[in-house]
Order: sequence, then C-alpha cells, then structure tokens
Amino acid sequence: MMDAITLVTALLIGFSPSLSDSGARELTPAYLRCEYRVDPLGMDETSPRLSWIVESDVRNQRQTSYRILVASSPGILSEDRGDLWDTGRVESGETINIVYGGERLGSRMRCYWKVRVWDAEGRPSSWSGPALWSMGLLGESDWQADWIGYDRPREEEPEGEPEVEVLNLPPARYLRTSFRSDRQVHRAIAYITVLGLCDVYLNGERISEDYFNPGWTDYAKRVYYRTYDVTGMVRSGENTIGAVLADGWFSGYLGWRQDIRDHYGSRLRLRAQVHIEYTDGSEEVIVSGPDWKASTGPLREADLYMGEVYDARLEMEGWDSPGFDDSGWEEVDTGAELTPAVQAHPGPPVRAVAEFTPVSIAEPRPGEYVVDLGQIFAGVVRISVRGRPGQKITIRHAERLNPDGTIYIENLRGARATDYYICKGDGVETWSPRFTFHGFQYVELTGLSEPPIEDSVTGIALSSATPLAGSFECSEQMLNRLHQNVYWTQAANFIDIPTDCPQRDERLGWTGDAQVYVRAAAMNTDVQTFFTKWLVDLEDAQRADGQFPTVAPLKISGGDGGPAWADAGVICPWTIYEVYEDRRLLARRYDSMKRFIEFCRGRSTPDLLPPEDFHAFGDWLNIQADTPKEVIYTAYFAYSTKLTARAAEVLGRMSEAAEYNTLFEGIRSAFNRAYVQEDGRILGDTQTSYVLALAYDLVEGDRREQAAQHLISRIRERDWHLSTGFVGTKDLMLVLTKIGATDVAYRLLHNDTFPSWGFTIRHGATSIWERWDGWTPEAGFQDPGMNSFAHYSFGAVYQWMVENIGGIRSNGPGYRNITIAPQPDGRITWARVGYNSIRGPIQSQWKTEGLTLSLDVTIPANTTARVVIPTADPGDVTESGRAVRDAEGVEGVSVEHGRVIVTVGSGVYHFACTGWITP
Repeated sequence: MMDAITLVTALLIGFSPSLSDSGARELTPAYLRCEYRVDPLGMDETSPRLSWIVESDVRNQRQTSYRILVASSPGILSEDRGDLWDTGRVESGETINIVYGGERLGSRMRCYWKVRVWDAEGRPSSWSGPALWSMGLLGESDWQADWIGYDRPREEEPEGEPEVEVLNLPPARYLRTSFRSDRQVHRAIAYITVLGLCDVYLNGERISEDYFNPGWTDYAKRVYYRTYDVTGMVRSGENTIGAVLADGWFSGYLGWRQDIRDHYGSRLRLRAQVHIEYTDGSEEVIVSGPDWKASTGPLREADLYMGEVYDARLEMEGWDSPGFDDSGWEEVDTGAELTPAVQAHPGPPVRAVAEFTPVSIAEPRPGEYVVDLGQIFAGVVRISVRGRPGQKITIRHAERLNPDGTIYIENLRGARATDYYICKGDGVETWSPRFTFHGFQYVELTGLSEPPIEDSVTGIALSSATPLAGSFECSEQMLNRLHQNVYWTQAANFIDIPTDCPQRDERLGWTGDAQVYVRAAAMNTDVQTFFTKWLVDLEDAQRADGQFPTVAPLKISGGDGGPAWADAGVICPWTIYEVYEDRRLLARRYDSMKRFIEFCRGRSTPDLLPPEDFHAFGDWLNIQADTPKEVIYTAYFAYSTKLTARAAEVLGRMSEAAEYNTLFEGIRSAFNRAYVQEDGRILGDTQTSYVLALAYDLVEGDRREQAAQHLISRIRERDWHLSTGFVGTKDLMLVLTKIGATDVAYRLLHNDTFPSWGFTIRHGATSIWERWDGWTPEAGFQDPGMNSFAHYSFGAVYQWMVENIGGIRSNGPGYRNITIAPQPDGRITWARVGYNSIRGPIQSQWKTEGLTLSLDVTIPANTTARVVIPTADPGDVTESGRAVRDAEGVEGVSVEHGRVIVTVGSGVYHFACTGWITP
C-alpha cells in the first residue's frame, strides 16, 4: 500500500523532465498549447494564442525563427500544408503569445497545427507532433438547444426507509432522451451547460470525469459550457442521453447563511447539444428540448456544503441507456429564470487528482469507525460495503480528532458535511458522491454490518486540474512536509475558484487570501487559466464606483473588500503577467485596475490618507500584534498604484504610467509624513508595519535602514518568532532577504515552537492552518467559529522557499531571463527544487559536503541565466571539472557583493566551489 506521504512525494518530486533526459540533440519544439491548454475543445477565443517550449541537450541553444502551420484536417497537416494559416519562416525567438492570424475562425471549426523552429546556427528542427484546438458555439444563434429542467420532482418514499437527517432539499433531477444513429459516425461533439451542476451520460457511460460543471460564476451575467468529444460513445441504432442535475452553487447553500438558498435561482436547467457528423457528409444535431423526459431517482439530496443522501433502492437500472421504459417519467419544463451569456469555460475542470487509502482504522466508540487517510484534502470518499435493504451508512468528515479519538466537527459550523448511503442489499455495493465535496483527513463510518477494512474506504482528492509546476525536496524532512502541506492546501481550495477553506460553511472566493498567495500558487501548479477565469469573476463583482469586493463571485459577503482584499483586482492580474508574460490578460483587466485606483483616490483625503471611516480586516489573525489599519490602507494604496503604473508601461500607456507613478510618490510621501518617525519607527511598531513599508519601497535611505533594524528587533524580542497575520506573512520572508537578513528568515523557517510553520507540523499538520494557534497543547482547539485546518494564506512562504532555497527567480516577466541563486544556510545540506516555467523546466540541485558545494542547474533552451555561486573567488569555481571561465556555455564571470556571478545560456551545468558562504 502507498501511504499518503509516499503518494504526495511521488506526485511532487521528480515529475518534471530534465532537459538532459530529452535526448534532443537538435532544438525541438514540444508541449504545444493553445490558449495555454493542451488540445482544448470548444474555445470561443477567436484570436487564440499559440505557445510551445523548445528542448535541446546542447548548451546555449536558442530559437531564432519559427514556422507554424494550421490546417483544417490532419491529412492536410501531414502534407506539411497549412490551409488555414502558414506563417512562413518568422524571424523570432518567441515561443509564447503567438496570436493566430489565419483564416477567420467559425463555430465548431477544428484546427490542427504544428510548428518547426530554427536554432542559433540557423538549422531547422523537425516538425513537432500535431496539436489541436476546436472552436465552440460562438454565438447565441448557434445554440439550438432549449433550457430544460424538472420543476415538479416527485417524492416517492419506499416502505421501511430509515430516518435520515434530511434538510427537505429537492432531490436531484434525472433527464433523458433517445435518438437513432443509422449511419457511420465521423465525429460527435457535445456542448453542455447547466444552471446548477450536472453529469451527462451517453449510453450508460458518463461522458467525462469532470466534477461540478459548469463551475461557479455570477449566473445572472454569464454561465460557462464545456465541450466533449463523444465520437466513440455513439452506437449504431438506438442511443440514449441522460443527465443528472443538482443544486450546486446556483440554488444550494452558500457560505454561512443556512437560512437562504436559491441565491441565483430555484429552477435547475440543462442545455445540451450534440453535433454528429457522418462519414457521408451529412450532419445531425441532438438538442435538449420539450421531447425529453424527467424523473427523480436515488440521489435524494445533493448539496455542496451539506452532502448527499443516496438511496440505492431507488436506482433505475439502465435509465441512461437504450431500452429503458420511461413511460412513467414526466415531461420536462422549458425556459430559464435567467438569460446569462453562455461562454466557453476558460479554465481547467475539477477532477480527481489523487486517491488515498487508510493509514489506520480505529473504533473510539462501539460501532463508530474512524478512518485516517493520512492527509487533509478536499473531496469525497468511495465506499464498498455490504448491507441489508434499507440499511443506512452514515459518512461524516473531519480534519482533526478530539483527544478521545472521535472526530472534531465543531469547526464545520453550519456545514453538515455528511453523506448517507442507503443500501439496496445486493452484495458488495460501491458508491461515491458526485455533487458535493468536503475538507477532511478523517472519515467516521457508522451503520456498518461489519468493521471496515482497508478496501472499504478510499479518499478521492478533487481539485481544478492545474498542471503540476513545482517540485521541492531537501535534507530537512520538516520542510518537505511543509511543501506538501502547501500543495495539498492549495489543491483543496482551488475548486473552480480560489476559496478560503474547503470544510466549513464558507468556501468563498476571498480576495485577500487569493492575492497574498497567488505567486506561491504559481510556483506549485500552472494557474494561468485558473486565474484567467477567476479574474473575470472578480471583475463581474466589481462595484460601479470601482471598489473590488471581499469575495468573488459576490454572494453572502460584502462588496467593499477593504485594503489588502480589494487590491486583489490589481495584484493578481499583475502577478499572472509577471509569471506567464500574459499581456492580453493584463490588457483586459487594466481598465478595472484603473477604476479601482480612482476609487481609492476618491475616498482618500486630499493628503492621500485614509478617510475617518473605512472597512478593513487588518492583518488578519496576527499574534497579538495588531497593525493600524490606516498603515495597511496607505501601504496597499501605494502598492496597487505602483503596479498599475507598471501595467500602463507594459501596455504602452506612458502618460497614464507617469500619472500613476506621480500618484505613488504622493502616497509614499503621505505615508512617511503620517506614520514614520525620525528614527524610522513606523506607526504600530509591529512586524507587519515594517514589512509593508519595506516590501513596497515606502521608506528610503536612512529610514529604510532604520525600519529594517526595527523589523529585526521586533522579531528578536519575540525570541526570533513571527507575529504576522495574513497580510504581513505574505511578504515577511521576502523582505528579510531583501534587507540582507536571510539568516533571520531561515531562523523563522526552521522554528518548530509556537508560532511557526514547524509548530503546526510537529503537532500533526498535513496542511496549512488558518490560524497559527488553531490547536495548541495548552488550549487545545481555538474558537470553532473560525478554525480551518486547510487555509492557504500562510503557505505564501513557498515562494520564498523556491526563490532562496532553490534560488529560482525570474528577471522580468515570464522567466525569459533567470537567476539561480540558492542560499545554503549550513543546516540544510542538500536541496532539489524544480519549476516548470512558461518557457520550460528550470531545476536547481545543490549539496554541501564540508567546505565544498556542488550546484547542478538546468536552464531551458531559449533562455539565459545568472547563476550566483556563494563564494567570492571565481578561481574556486569549476564547471564539470573545468575552470568556470573555460566552460562551454559560460558567457561571463564576475563578482558582485562578494558572490561569483556566472552568466550562462541554456543547458545543464555542474558547478562546484570550495569555501562557500552562508547568508
């Protein structure tokens, strides 16, 4: 059996192919993507961007030209022709953001493409393998399908049904239709959307492994659809389409308001359209409409927060297959309450990303079995049980245990987080929910006929399928566990939107949490399309006056985000640009960024200071070190203004850039006049006060040096521990390195006493906690009203770990030019850190043995790097056993600030030095 830790390690370590393993002597294009997805179907971006990476095991290799072919069929492409677009040879080293410029793209078009490149010596590569994208339904007129649902669900209760803690929620709706296909099918494509959630079946098989389609949006404004190739599922003769509809975010519970449902509407609606192309050239369209039939079935309740109630006795064998007798089913209802824009989903689907088997099974009370799955995650369980007809199995979920070994559920607040399975009594029965998720590590099972065994329960982790991008491993097991905790907390909270927590009655897209964590998120997985989607949600929720909200999509919480929360509308688009060089996203969000800055300017005093009364969360969940909210307000106003100025420069809006740079200078002056004393002491005198001032360049010269010393003093007086909350922790470690105090940052990182990351791990954390004191030996659990054990904000430290333990940083947007500058501290003796950048995989691996340090570096083709060796004498540095100045691929050697700087082109390098220096 693979335990949870081994599974996580297998997932996160060594996943990224080294360039030295590629065997590609020539420069080779690979990893072709359209709109940053591999072979996407059903896009509605009519000027899509193409990208690839280039691979070579030859050092200092780069692309000098490319040629793209886009064809309307695989056959034409195989002939090296592009009837839709042939760029010819383009003199350019660019591999991302290549905007399609061929024939006009229409609905349902399929585009097959490939690329070849020329290397630094002008030699052409072979053609890449073929890639694909297809267009979706680009206009409302392309939709022939009706919105259909079932507004009169029947409540048929079989005799002898056990008592279940039902909430009187409407059951799931089951819809079906049949059609004939008597010709040979060339291609069949399904377009599916729903107001609610849905699973769609064709001839008894679910058409995808996606969960929670079509995701959460402001349904009054837009709803997304997804596209599926179902060619291999269409049979000759009779065919049946079936769909199960559940409430989801559309009409289920949201947040902490258990008195309100139907936040967007009460009528679940499906819109489904299947286009079938036959080999004889004819076509047929199967659409949802009034001829469909509707019923209820075994899924009696399905709510994201509350869980599912599934009565297997009510299963309708073959309901989604041909030959089923649906004469007892009723007519569907047509028409929808809302008329949102129907658009292609721009982000990744939610899918099962891992499975966990039990590491232990206990029985703290008779008949009450507690299964430890070894890892906190978001998802569901799959159970395999035997029972008599009508036997009720209750499945409860928890993140932690009480001292007596029972599950701790007080922190769930109003979320029932319980699934019920009612047996049909037919041998081994296997079941897993489809329309709910829970945040948990422990599962409590009651109602079983016999004790569970290892195969009785499997944990299924669900997350938006953002591709893995980061790997981290070092000699300190606590830090390895910290990285795993960061990853799994991110996975648990990236479920179509970036949520705060996956377990309690909240699970909202908190803006402050997203902005403090977005850069660390990008170090873990490729979040470009995930944030592309969510930033639309955020702009949809922006107020008319320019203020961004506390959460997006905007429900339950307020429209006034306040400082550090509302600023997500500026920080997140800028960060995505920095990481992926996504200029189009920045351009599309720029006007909303400007509106926000103008809102901030308008509500501030003439001196650019906060008004007397404003909403603010402050440095949330700090340790007895409240930072004045006006300091946070002004610091973030300055920071967002600076980023908006930078965005204006990138977009060529130079007059606006100058205006915002001037505004930033004014805010900085106001900050110093109002909050900074002559000795550099800043109002509040907290760690966060100094972190913000230093991170956002609000103090300069002597005051900067004084503020840096005050920050270190505030840490020292807490016995070298942090006191920061969400706002301060984001930048604390980065600032310490910025001011030359990396040694202090390492002390904080290695701490295992309260408060610290290591403290939580020493006490069993498999995730990032919401609070530093979520549990302590002295006080036990904190206030259950706010005590999540899967909250990613404090996981922002992972950015520092990558940039300083691994030393991987980008000099400018998109990792075109890279710095590798690991800073060994003498305690960590080796580290392997990897990052799959937009331009290819980067790796940094180092080891110390006495006075010798070895550093192996992988730099992707088409990029350059500055490798910083922690020694002052170039004569002490070798590369592959040769003097570094004589090594192939080395373009320059210098010394800066007592460190050797080696400038290299792409390739794999093996550096070594003696007499290495700690930070």
